[in-house]
Amino acid sequence: MAWNIKGEFIESCSCNVMCPCWYGVQELMLMDKGYCASPWLIRVAQGNSDGVDLSGCTLVLNMFFPGPTLYDGNGTARLHIDENANEDQRRELEAIFTGKRGGPMEVPASLLTTWLSTRYDKIDITKEDGTLSATIGTYGTIVSRPLVNDAGDEMTFKNAGFAVALQLDDHTVQIAPSTGGSWGDSDMPQATWETRSGALAHISWSVS
Repeated sequence: MAWNIKGEFIESCSCNVMCPCWYGVQELMLMDKGYCASPWLIRVAQGNSDGVDLSGCTLVLNMFFPGPTLYDGNGTARLHIDENANEDQRRELEAIFTGKRGGPMEVPASLLTTWLSTRYDKIDITKEDGTLSATIGTYGTIVSRPLVNDAGDEMTFKNAGFAVALQLDDHTVQIAPSTGGSWGDSDMPQATWETRSGALAHISWSVS
């Protein structure tokens, strides 16, 4: 089934900036806390899946990896889809973001062993002085503070392993620390954590 999505990809992670998993090199993946906990916020600007309009949808993919490296897999994940999505949108988004419809989401899905039941939560997003904050039901918050240099230019890195594997636009991500974000889910192997690392990118994904 064909689908396409254009939008914003906001990553946060329990590691220090930058999360070593971005580099895609196993020997560099030294998880700061001995595990990796990473909620991703996806904001769909435009999208369609098998005739279902996905424009304006928002969701969070929350993942936990026990380590010692990301490539050891055995991860646990849960999708949180904004409560405003209708039944058709929920079905299509769940299929895409669990990797069942192919495309870039097959990459994280290949490292995940356990999928917890999808939740349909209120997702509130605010933006002030360039910092984005999102509250996902009673589960947690995601913070994204894009860094710029003294000239006001975005601090970015390009062609890192996961930026390529996830087919992010121009294979480029902006460094965006997530300090202040936190999460709590008693069904996860690690019930609570705080985030520090983060990245911001744009996506233009499609599968025909």
